[in-house]
Amino acid sequence: MLFRELNRSATKTYLIGCEKTQEVALIDPVLEKTDRYLALLAYYGYTLNSIIDTHTHADHLTGSWELRDLTDAPVIMHRRAPAPHVDMHVEDGQLIRVGTLTLHVLATPGHTPDSMCLHAMDRVFTGDTLFIHGTGRTDFPEGDPGDQYDSIYHKLFPLPDSTLVFPGHDYRGHTQSTIGEEKQTNPRVAGRSRQEYVDLMNNLHLSLPDKIQEVLQPNQSAIEDQSIQFPSLSALNDVRQLSAQEVQAQRESPTPPLLLDVREPDEYSDDLGHIPGSILIPLKEVPVRAGEIERHKSSHIIVVCRAGVRSTTAAAILTGLGFGHVSNLRGGMLDWNEQQLPIAR
Repeated sequence: MLFRELNRSATKTYLIGCEKTQEVALIDPVLEKTDRYLALLAYYGYTLNSIIDTHTHADHLTGSWELRDLTDAPVIMHRRAPAPHVDMHVEDGQLIRVGTLTLHVLATPGHTPDSMCLHAMDRVFTGDTLFIHGTGRTDFPEGDPGDQYDSIYHKLFPLPDSTLVFPGHDYRGHTQSTIGEEKQTNPRVAGRSRQEYVDLMNNLHLSLPDKIQEVLQPNQSAIEDQSIQFPSLSALNDVRQLSAQEVQAQRESPTPPLLLDVREPDEYSDDLGHIPGSILIPLKEVPVRAGEIERHKSSHIIVVCRAGVRSTTAAAILTGLGFGHVSNLRGGMLDWNEQQLPIAR
């Protein structure tokens, strides 16, 4: 097995691959390190087989889109990832092949809904789910400490105690740990009940990462246009969230809302389909095309996307532009399909 940690910093990027075929995957690449990754691939003659983000990052811009554009390697993320243009969505239990090497996907929501870990042979790449003597924060939008506790105890801790742990971050100079060590000594989770963990995580009062506004929403939307003014986290938190069943009830009411889909055009007709009667304005075009729905400024508008994340951003943008009654479809078209509600393509 080929293996290297590439960044030598608090934010980790891992190269893992097949020694026989010289095919490799990059796990959690950082945009500013793209040239370094490409140089290493060229120097050793490795073929980039896949680019994997363990979750939607809030503290650094992902290098996945840039690397995909330069190498044609596919971008792989969990099914709940909000960003468009992901080439392969994976779920719990799926396998990612890198030459003769197999990466086992473990869905581990909590830090984010799309968090996942990757188990390969004697090691597991834990993203921001489990750190060395710590865990990833759960106070970002859609984070859930209870889900994270379940992920750690039911997906990671059942692995053999000797399994090497390689996290997405380390701030104390550690390079690796083991599942057994974390089960025994991790101060966040060892010996704590689920409720004790939830109480702990809900009272950490951590400061936000630097430049979160310039990082989180671009990663969620794959929009790199610096002219886009993304709304604040407080504005996002103020967006009214409706379940799929609540949106369907609104559709069937005497005064149905305007349904605004803010995905990319190719997504509008993909396997998830779209809600019948919805109109399409991609997120990056909402600020300049809002005039097209000006007549609905006092009406109810429900915004829709893949996972309910980009649409929350669009709803906050519309609210900031003076639209008075804007809601979001929580869980997006993923939840809509899971509820087996009507779709069109």
